[in-house]
Amino acid sequence: MTPMDPIILFFLLGLGAGLLRSELKLPAAVYDLISMLLLLSIGMKGGIELAKQPFSTLLPQMLAVMGMGMLMPLLAFPVLYYVGRFKRADAASIAAHYGSVSVATFAVAVAWFTSRNIEFEAHMPLLLAVLEIPAILVGILLARGISKDMRLGAVAHEVFLGKGIVLLIGGLLIGWIAGPENLAPIKPLFFDLFKGILALFLLEMGLITAAQFGSLRQYGLFLVAFGIGMPLCSSLIGTALGVWLGLSVGGTAMLATLAASASYIAVPAAMRISVPQANPTLSLAASLGVTFPFNVLVGIPVYYALAQWAHSLLGS
Repeated sequence: MTPMDPIILFFLLGLGAGLLRSELKLPAAVYDLISMLLLLSIGMKGGIELAKQPFSTLLPQMLAVMGMGMLMPLLAFPVLYYVGRFKRADAASIAAHYGSVSVATFAVAVAWFTSRNIEFEAHMPLLLAVLEIPAILVGILLARGISKDMRLGAVAHEVFLGKGIVLLIGGLLIGWIAGPENLAPIKPLFFDLFKGILALFLLEMGLITAAQFGSLRQYGLFLVAFGIGMPLCSSLIGTALGVWLGLSVGGTAMLATLAASASYIAVPAAMRISVPQANPTLSLAASLGVTFPFNVLVGIPVYYALAQWAHSLLGS
């Protein structure tokens, strides 16, 4: 029997405990702390590598990834609105979740790739941050159109100054400015303990995921089918873009993973402000109840195999 990655077992422990209605739960302060440590660690790792290459070489990739982030909710919306027959606000909100990205999925992918010595471009945390934003703006426009009561200031504050973006970009800047030598004193906390912190985070994510299963029973099989089908389709877009941008096999697989993930932190907060009539339970049931466990348990190896296949076709 092939041993399973322990961080996946932590997720399954949380999922099982939640489904069995155990009293197990991380204190809110602990969950907030490990979330902050993860975001800062991911950002600093990317910032260290970002200092090694000129920003001008990354700009085309950033613009291309932003375009992908705008495209995916536009593809998801008609499926949800016309096939799923969701209300316009709900369809737009769910679509925005699937155009954005999951930091937790990225963290799991980093651990999975690292444990298998699979190299990928070190500026992926920068692309992760870039992908958070475009889908939110597209989702708001799909739900409301352009109107005077959009509260653009509040939306911009939530999008650009939300905790996740501030910590991720802040970590990037710290790693970029300080460099590896100056970060050495804090390396044991932010780098050496990364996988242990991620394991605790996934334990809580398993508990949270279990809480969304009731919504899946209520809203039927469509959200399950969409929650699996959409990331598979999005991974094809991410793979094609990675190959087109000339990324390595690992980088292409990572971009496919980012494309396939769905937000459950930044987007819900922004939708709550701008599209309050949307039902957040529907979005979270799909993104957190279906897509996150699918990606963590099944998707990441599939996206890596897809990237290998795409590069083999080109002989690269």
